Amino acid sequence: MLKTEMRNPNTMGIDKMETADIIRTINEENRRVTEALEAAVEDIARATDAITHSICNGGRVFYIGAGTSGRLGVCDAAECPPTFGVSPELFTGIIAGGARCMFSAAEGEEDDPLQSVKDLDAAGLKSGDVVVGISASGSAAYVVAALQHAKEIGAVAVSIANNPNTPTAAAADIAICADTGPEVITGSTRMKAGTAQKIILNMLSTASMIKSGHVYENLMINLKPSNKKLRQRVIRIVTEILKCDADTAVKLLEANEWNIRRTVTAAKAE
Repeated sequence: MLKTEMRNPNTMGIDKMETADIIRTINEENRRVTEALEAAVEDIARATDAITHSICNGGRVFYIGAGTSGRLGVCDAAECPPTFGVSPELFTGIIAGGARCMFSAAEGEEDDPLQSVKDLDAAGLKSGDVVVGISASGSAAYVVAALQHAKEIGAVAVSIANNPNTPTAAAADIAICADTGPEVITGSTRMKAGTAQKIILNMLSTASMIKSGHVYENLMINLKPSNKKLRQRVIRIVTEILKCDADTAVKLLEANEWNIRRTVTAAKAE
């Protein structure tokens, strides 16, 4: 039996616990996530390097999955443009069943291997891109077929699973396994497995953006001031880099259409 489907001996009596004890138990189980991620660091790094190479050579990244896994991929892809100032097409999230499945469950969608190929082709997958297939069980036919298709056309196939020795791992060029073990509630992989997947996706996108020049020191150099909070953050970033006061930062930003990179480059050239 898959580990993610096994009963957790530490939570057999959770339905009889006091509320605080339920929360403590869930929190204790969540500690396993970081342990699982530590064991997967090298594979996450390999995947990051593959993504960075693709991006720097005009490629794109496609996250694809079903259910919770698909939703997490869509969310991480959606966060990349506002965080790093990149095109919405650079990271593309695909969920089995389409947009409607972001808001309502349709578990049967993960069993259709042909649809993932159609979805990737419709999104514009090409040779040199990277496909990150996400499946807690590591057995979703929709994800396995996506990874196989990626390899067939010359894209890099990366799998993220929460069980060892899975079909998605076998189909991938780079296999990431975050072995989070049995869930607090048996089979509810939105919990530890989902948390691990979310962190891995954060790592892949953030680290590849750092390595491809979208971060200066630890600052979001391509941030766009699209609301009041972000406008203030842009000002703070410029004051940090140029060691100037806020008024000076605003004047410089206004002269450079509120583009941080352009502002800093122009100021240092003077």
